Amino acid sequence: MDLIPAWEEGVLRPVEKLAVHQRGLRHKAVSVFALAGDAVLIQQRAAAKYHTPNLWANTCCTHPHWGEGDAASAYRRLAEELGITGLALEPAGEVCYRADVGGGLIEDEVVQIFTAKASEDLALMLNPAEVQAVRWVPLPALLAEIEAKPAQFTPWLRIYLDQHRGQIFGTA
Repeated sequence: MDLIPAWEEGVLRPVEKLAVHQRGLRHKAVSVFALAGDAVLIQQRAAAKYHTPNLWANTCCTHPHWGEGDAASAYRRLAEELGITGLALEPAGEVCYRADVGGGLIEDEVVQIFTAKASEDLALMLNPAEVQAVRWVPLPALLAEIEAKPAQFTPWLRIYLDQHRGQIFGTA
C-alpha cells in the first residue's frame, strides 16, 4: 500500500494514495523541471496511469512516501520514471493547487518545486509503466502549445505555467 502524507481533519497523516485522490484530501507532492537553456524536459504519461493517461506533464512529479523527505522523493522519482541520476536539484519554492484530474479524482496538493540544469543529451531510460515519451521544448513554444491544445497537458502543468511560471523559471 502506497501511503502518502495527507491532511485529515487538520492533521498530517499517512493515507493510501488512491483514497487521497478519491476523497480530495490536501496532500504533499513534489514536481521537478529539468531545464536546458530555455528548454524544459516534459514527459507524456503512460497510457496505463490511473489518472491523466497520455497527457504531457513536467519532467516528473510524485508524492513523497510517508516519512520521506521532499528532495529524496524527487531524486527517487527521477530515477524510477526516467532513469535520471546525478542532477543537482534546486528548490524553487512551494505552490498549492486543486484540480479535477478526471474519473472522480482530485489533486489538492502542497507541492515542493525543484529545478535542475541539464543538457538535452541527458541519458534517459524511460519506465514504460510511467512514461511513454519525452521531449525538450523551449518554454515559449510550450506555452503556445498549451494555449492551442490545453487538453493535451495535465492540469497541474497548465496551472504551474499559468500561475507560477516566474517562480519556477525566473521569468514573468
